[in-house]
Amino acid sequence: MKALILAGGRGKRLGQASESQNKCMLKVSGRPLIEYSLDCAVKAEVYEIIIVVGYMAEEIINAYGNAYKGKLLKYVIQQEQRGVVHAIECSKYIIGDSDFMMMLGDEVLVNPKHGEMVKKYTQEGLFGVCGIVEVEDRALISRTYAIIQGDDKRIFRLIEKPKNPLNNVMGTGNCIFKNEILSYIEQTPINQKRGEKELPDLIQCAIDDGRIVKSFNLCDRYINVNSPVELKEASSYFAHI
Repeated sequence: MKALILAGGRGKRLGQASESQNKCMLKVSGRPLIEYSLDCAVKAEVYEIIIVVGYMAEEIINAYGNAYKGKLLKYVIQQEQRGVVHAIECSKYIIGDSDFMMMLGDEVLVNPKHGEMVKKYTQEGLFGVCGIVEVEDRALISRTYAIIQGDDKRIFRLIEKPKNPLNNVMGTGNCIFKNEILSYIEQTPINQKRGEKELPDLIQCAIDDGRIVKSFNLCDRYINVNSPVELKEASSYFAHI
C-alpha cells in the first residue's frame, strides 16, 4: 500500500499566512502541518509516500527531498489546483496498480489509529474505508462531509458540506481505497457550486456500484486547517500530539 498526501492547494482562506508559504508548511505546535500526515503514513507502514504539490511546490520538495523517516518520497505536480479528485487523478500513474491511503497535508488528528484502519481494511476485504470522528457540535461536519451508515458501519451515503447533518459522524480526509477507485473518477459528477469533482461523490459512485465501503473511528479530535480561525484552533487544541 502507498500513501497519497495532498498538499497542492493555495489556501486562499488563510489570507496573508499562506501568501508567501505553502499552507501545509505553516506550523502547528512548532511543526509544519504536513508532518502530522507524514508521521501517520510512516506509522501505518506504507510502502512509499506520494505527495501531490502545486502552489509553492518547491518549498515542500526542498524541505523533505526523497525520503522521510526511512520512507521513499515521490512527488506529483498538480499544475491546476482543481480539488481532491483532480489531485488523485493527477497521481494515478505513480500510484500504479497499488491500493492507497489518502491523507490531506493540512490536517491534524489527535490519537490517530491509521495502523488499525489498515488492519480493518485488510481483514474485512473492503473496497474502501473512510476515517471518521464523532463530534458533539454537528456544525463542524459542514466543514467536511457527512456519512449515513448502517449498524455495521457500512456507508450508504456521503454528503459534501451538509447544512443540517443527520448524525454526529464527521468525515475526514483520511481514506483507504482499492486501486479500482481510480476507475470511478471519470463518472464522478462535477459539483455545481464548486465547479470541481468532490471526494464524497467519487466514493458514492463506487458505493452505488455495489462496492463495500465502511467507516472507521480514526481519532479523538480532528481539524482540517483552511482558515486563520482553524489554524488557531489547531495550535490551541492540538498542541500535545
